[in-house]
Amino acid sequence: MISQGRLTGLQQRLKSAIKTVEGFPQPEVAFKDVTPVCADPELLLDCSVALAEWWQNSGIAIDLVAGVEARGFIFAPLVAQQLKRGFIPIRKPGKLPRETYSIDYELEYGTNTLEVHRDAAALEQKILLIDDLLATGGTAKAAISLLEQTKAQVVGCGFVVDLEFLGGRAMLGDRDFISLLTYS
Repeated sequence: MISQGRLTGLQQRLKSAIKTVEGFPQPEVAFKDVTPVCADPELLLDCSVALAEWWQNSGIAIDLVAGVEARGFIFAPLVAQQLKRGFIPIRKPGKLPRETYSIDYELEYGTNTLEVHRDAAALEQKILLIDDLLATGGTAKAAISLLEQTKAQVVGCGFVVDLEFLGGRAMLGDRDFISLLTYS
């Protein structure tokens, strides 16, 4: 398990790196931009190691790690590599070449659609969902529903950032959950 001291240091580094962009993508939104985290190779690695360590020490079996396009594609494969597990891409429409399951969902500022290959996971495989940020939980809930269409079981969710004040965690049900940094 990641030590509290190491987590506190990581959280301070994340707070320094993450930029708030007022009025993006809409005037009333204060967007938390995690892309500066990706520009710092040590911070990027430390995030993936911290997320993976938590799951390695949780006692929860994980077969595959899933990530949502776009920034989930940065963090999820790194966590999968740390856990020595495969990666499932959850994509926007029309990007996957074989048969897919599809789901439409609500965002805090619009709607979107996600897809996953029908054969992305097998019956009852245990999936860990990783993404950069949890806001209202609409994307995470849609990704969970989509993965469950494959007959897999989403057993946990991990995020670099949790915007706790938006209540997204409630959308995850009783699944195990970790975020490296929380904005209350």
